[in-house]
Amino acid sequence: MADTVETPGPLNGITVLDLTRVLAGPFCTMVLSDLGARIIKVEAPQGDDARAFGPFVDGESAYFASLNRGKESIALNLKDDADREVFDALLEKADVLVENFRPGALDRLGYGWEELHARHPKLIYAAASGFGHSGPYQKRPAYDLVVQAMGGIMSLTGEVGSPPARVGTSVGDITAGLFTAIGVNAALFHRTQTGEGMKIDVAMMDCQVAILENALARYFATGQVPGPLGTRHPSITPFEAFATGDGHMVIAAGNDALFAKLCDSVGRADLAGDGRFATNAARAAKADALKDELEAALSAQGTAQWLEILEAAGVPCGPINNVGHVVDDAQVAARNMIVSAQSTSGETLRMAGNPIKMSAFGDPATRGPVPELNSARETILRELAEKND
Repeated sequence: MADTVETPGPLNGITVLDLTRVLAGPFCTMVLSDLGARIIKVEAPQGDDARAFGPFVDGESAYFASLNRGKESIALNLKDDADREVFDALLEKADVLVENFRPGALDRLGYGWEELHARHPKLIYAAASGFGHSGPYQKRPAYDLVVQAMGGIMSLTGEVGSPPARVGTSVGDITAGLFTAIGVNAALFHRTQTGEGMKIDVAMMDCQVAILENALARYFATGQVPGPLGTRHPSITPFEAFATGDGHMVIAAGNDALFAKLCDSVGRADLAGDGRFATNAARAAKADALKDELEAALSAQGTAQWLEILEAAGVPCGPINNVGHVVDDAQVAARNMIVSAQSTSGETLRMAGNPIKMSAFGDPATRGPVPELNSARETILRELAEKND
């Protein structure tokens, strides 16, 4: 694959006005950027709040950089008449506007959906917010922690009997960013058929409900409220982390055939014929007893040895990697999942790559630079002036 930042993507030619800040919105527009769209990041004069979030490299936020590589920054005060003229001109050329303000904020500035749709009927307006643009909570402020709590995922995370635990990454923001990006792409396709733009309204809390998956299905099927299970799967056994002779590993034997292979591989072929564990339903009912039996066998060797044995037998398993292990993993490297971008001071920063691999487009190892606040202003103003000539 190509290794230059000029590689186009399927959204090449699409211009996105990015009024977002911090995480949910910038994650959405980063995905769109990785797919080839031009992202014009419209920042308040003081800049995206995330520019002040650590960790820092030479005084610059690595957090901000990881979400805003390859974008162009222009600082505009949307309460200032001159800056509003610039923004109005940008709206004339934009395909998509993405914002993650609290509902009503852009309406008060004269840039809400109704007004913009009347002026720019082809414009796609995507809004990501805590609770969406309808319902009794729509005016509430929200952060990732709030929607993880209210959306149910925290009640499922952690060990049995443990205090509530937040998922270790900001899944409240990130899922909202992903669903917003999906909505934008669907709206772009719809526009090719109808010529019309639309409003996309994505709520962080809605996204948490959408990913409750097995927990929601179990509740509706049984009426029982699910709780945390640590690493254990609620309905497939054995499917969790197991202690070995020198650490831990995960094993996911998702059917009877794999369970038999697992038992044979650890020297306990008898377990596959044990009536207590003969079916998945039986194993799930006796999960603690089965875990004790398996861990007694696994204690004979270390994790590395068991990984080799189980992988050779075709049993799904894996080590429990820390972040340092992940970034050095051969598979991660082969999939180009750690890329680099240049900071405004010229430092090379490493960050997560794009997991969407496409046969028609390259997957560059180097991405566009991180924008300094307002650094694209002259270029953008010159383009607008040329368009009006």
